[in-house]
Amino acid sequence: MSVYQKIAKIGGKIFAQKTLFKYGFNLSPMYRRSTAKVIFVSDDLFNVKIKLPLNYKNKNYVNSIFGGSMFSAVDPIPMVQLINIIGDDYVVWDKSAEIFFKKPAKENLYASFSYTKEEIEEIKQKVSRENEIEITKTTKLVDYNTTTTYCEVIKTIYIADKKYYKQKRKLARKK
Repeated sequence: MSVYQKIAKIGGKIFAQKTLFKYGFNLSPMYRRSTAKVIFVSDDLFNVKIKLPLNYKNKNYVNSIFGGSMFSAVDPIPMVQLINIIGDDYVVWDKSAEIFFKKPAKENLYASFSYTKEEIEEIKQKVSRENEIEITKTTKLVDYNTTTTYCEVIKTIYIADKKYYKQKRKLARKK
């Protein structure tokens, strides 16, 4: 169990899950370095929004937002969001990511992350049948009016039944 998971477990006894999610990210050193900030989390964690401000900490050589800041701002959200929604009976890992820069960002950027109840139910059903699956989530970093896309990140997320995953790892270690 990571330090973040321990904090969430203890903090969950005092604070709402959405509060822990928002402030956990905003106060964590690994996320603060991205220069982004979680600005909204729905009660059920199905919707999260972030803001990536253009500032001196993330400007690159040509005065636009550094690509690494764009990626690190969106990288952890879909996986951690899914872990907290789906529950402890599953293993969830980031498997891969692709980033596509569309236009230099010389203004504040925003991104939204969402899951639907149907999507979560479908994930659970597929894992129940197949033991392990992969899904893709696409995130766009856009301007305030959501009219211009500056960057698109496509994440592949691995999800497995926890019992199956432990057995699979056990067998792999024996080889």
